Amino acid sequence: MKSKVQLSVYLEPEALQALEDFAKARGKPKSLVAEAAILSFLTPDAAQRQEAALARRLDQHTRAIERLERNLGISIETLALFVRFWLTTTPTLPEAGQAAAQAKGRERFESFTAALGRRLSRGASFAREVSEEIAPDLRAGDSSDART
Repeated sequence: MKSKVQLSVYLEPEALQALEDFAKARGKPKSLVAEAAILSFLTPDAAQRQEAALARRLDQHTRAIERLERNLGISIETLALFVRFWLTTTPTLPEAGQAAAQAKGRERFESFTAALGRRLSRGASFAREVSEEIAPDLRAGDSSDART
């Protein structure tokens, strides 16, 4: 059995009376009640543990939202650069060729939306595929400078 160490404390008369009354009502020694009270005070309670767990979870959500904001910003910038590039490099069609070009454009757009629907239904992600293609190169220590 572990030996206990004696501790002397100073209590306000009201606190001492409350300790004595509590110990007497439960039929326990004052030292046992005081020890239990001190341990209870020093041990985090369920509410504190729950608050800490909630804080950790909120931190995880914050980081996830920050990643989403970053990825959305990259996507918007990528789209804006593509549109600007496309608009500056695509020549204007003569009136006679516009109807055929519009028909070809509708056909291509329908193919695009069908392919997109298939990929989404499979859960495929182009960004994930690109990162998986790049990741082996990064793990191997390759860099774009080393390949050129």
